[in-house]
Amino acid sequence: MNRVVVTGLGFISSIGNNRTAVLDSLREGRSGIEFMPELAAMNDRVKLAGTVKGFHFPTSDPLDWSFPNNLEFSRTQLRTMIPNAVYSVAAMEEAISDAQLDPTLVSSPETGLYCASAGSAWLTHLAIESVLTRGPARTSAPTVVTGMPNSLHLNLTARFAIKGASVAFNSACASSSHALGSACDLIRLGRQKIMFVVGAEDCHPYNILPFASLRALSSQSDPALAPRPFDVSRDGFVITGGSAVLVLEEADHAAARGASIYAEVKGWGQASDGYDVVAPDPTGNGLVRAMNHAFKDSHLSASDIDYINAHATATSAGDLAELNALKAVFNGNAQPKVSSTKALTGHGLSLAGALEAGICCLALKEGFMPANGKVDQLDPACEGVSILTVRSDEAPRVAMSHSSGFGGANVALIFEAI
Repeated sequence: MNRVVVTGLGFISSIGNNRTAVLDSLREGRSGIEFMPELAAMNDRVKLAGTVKGFHFPTSDPLDWSFPNNLEFSRTQLRTMIPNAVYSVAAMEEAISDAQLDPTLVSSPETGLYCASAGSAWLTHLAIESVLTRGPARTSAPTVVTGMPNSLHLNLTARFAIKGASVAFNSACASSSHALGSACDLIRLGRQKIMFVVGAEDCHPYNILPFASLRALSSQSDPALAPRPFDVSRDGFVITGGSAVLVLEEADHAAARGASIYAEVKGWGQASDGYDVVAPDPTGNGLVRAMNHAFKDSHLSASDIDYINAHATATSAGDLAELNALKAVFNGNAQPKVSSTKALTGHGLSLAGALEAGICCLALKEGFMPANGKVDQLDPACEGVSILTVRSDEAPRVAMSHSSGFGGANVALIFEAI
């Protein structure tokens, strides 16, 4: 099968709105978590979010929105946009520039786009409210589009004139990892030359508060204390928004046009827990199977892995299940370094897989391994797992990224430096 490489990255995130800013934050251990006044005003428990700086969506009227000056939208385009689509246009434009793709390559039948988002809960609520109170005849078509769960997909394919394969994925927090693995397979099979992989989410109280009802979110009000993956005092995750875009490309195609390469996508694996609607299988066996499938797909073994970007969100059940999976797979092998960069970024839900895959590509290209921030005291359950509490400047050769979502969806992605 064809080899697949990553030739472009784009970021809008709590820790930076471009590749350079994200890299600097990772190197310096700088967190993007902040106290969010509008969130705190709506509830008495959850107050922190991984805020996206430089963007502001105060009302549902796009004319009230503000975003960086380099972004341009027509009024018609903005009428169908949701916040995470605005983030994604910015990240897409950076990724396209980073990969040095000309417009004919972006809008080619051999170029597709796979994306992942939960939609905009805020604008979905307003769209349904309009239909129920004003009536269907007085609810505009753009309002209906902003309320659709695949609104990101609709907006991006139109904005960038995508002619190849395009699909919107939704498998909870594994969504954009599923998108990346599936996009990789399309290129391997010769069905596309280039694939954009996009993960995105809003950073709005309507996206955040449902998770507070599940008691999954941290109740801390000090950003220095949450989220704390693998720490004995962790008390839940902190949600973030933004967008991450990776450009996947067939290796010979990339070489022929002289593209710069971040890493090769060596393989991926997926498996389900078959355990519970929300809770992970405490044994971690679903993730174990996903990792083993990724090893088989990549023709690598556990001993080849130098660094793992863990899914660890800072919930007790999730962190412990992942630790059990890591011990089962790497017991008796050389121990890879492990960190959860969610301590810095927050948990991006559908965005998480793409964001952390992009972070792995930066680590491989730049020759370092980011730290698991905010650890005061590691959970004793971490014994036997090499958690990075400070940045390592040892250059990894092979990196793995984990994603696990509600319903027991597990994905493992493997990248190798070139």
